[in-house]
Amino acid sequence: MATPSTLCCAILLFLFPLQFMATTTPSCPGDCEPIDADDNDRFHFAQNLEFLEAEFFLHGALGKGLDAFEPELAKGGPPPIGGRRANLDYLTRRIIEEFGYQEIGHNREIVRRTGGIPRPLIDISSQNFAKLFDKAAGYNLGPPFDPYEDPIKYMLAVYAIPYVGLNGYVGTTPCLKRFSSKQLVAGLLGVEAGQDAVTREWLYKKGDEKVEPYDITVVEFTNMISGLRNELGKCGIKDEGLIVPKELGAENRTTSNVLSADPNSLSYPRTPQEILRIVYSTGNENRPGGFFPKGGNGRIAREYLYNDQLRGL
Repeated sequence: MATPSTLCCAILLFLFPLQFMATTTPSCPGDCEPIDADDNDRFHFAQNLEFLEAEFFLHGALGKGLDAFEPELAKGGPPPIGGRRANLDYLTRRIIEEFGYQEIGHNREIVRRTGGIPRPLIDISSQNFAKLFDKAAGYNLGPPFDPYEDPIKYMLAVYAIPYVGLNGYVGTTPCLKRFSSKQLVAGLLGVEAGQDAVTREWLYKKGDEKVEPYDITVVEFTNMISGLRNELGKCGIKDEGLIVPKELGAENRTTSNVLSADPNSLSYPRTPQEILRIVYSTGNENRPGGFFPKGGNGRIAREYLYNDQLRGL
């Protein structure tokens, strides 16, 4: 039979690792700071971006979206607006087709592990991209920008999407509680980063080319898009084009910027608020628009809309 002193030691030995874990668990770094949410909510928020990428890539490469492959993943959500097959060369089409299949896998795994969310209404029409590129340029482009017209325009449109999802995964990782969640986000982040790197390298090779019919080069367009996302996100520089001043290049030694990263060459994090401001194209996480005309789905995105409605009561 255990003595009182033996029991006391056993309890202390049990409690010590718990106390150690509590004090060494990384704190979640709040308007530019992460929000309080559980792991499933965070993946449900990210799935809005995964839906957007899946629909844009699949439609661009194949002329059909998620409903043609695994419609059950949409959970009854409405089909996207305006998606169509892009005029792509063979190599670019193969790249984008692969990206599309990868996004099917991402959505499937999020649904399998967390239950998932219904697909929100997504606008990938040429008209929506035209508004986005007008805003980036600071004036109305003529004729309106159409991402489905040729490979360069399509890849510039791609430049506008996966990087934001990458930022979201970097930002949410320190806030995750379960090991299985960290394992999942590592797998998702690796592929999102790869997609962004492939896109940036593709565009970098054509950096000095003029994007017809505009008197604007590929590099200039990337700088405009990145500048707009920084402006909409409202949390400083977390986005950089393909050519930067040397003081923003890797180790302040190069102007090339094939990968966007901070002064220590680490990926930039973004919070859900920042991401909503960017993908809504409104600079306001409470006001939907852009790629999500009726807002994103899941508790995080819907609470921002709900709280804004309450303020109007």
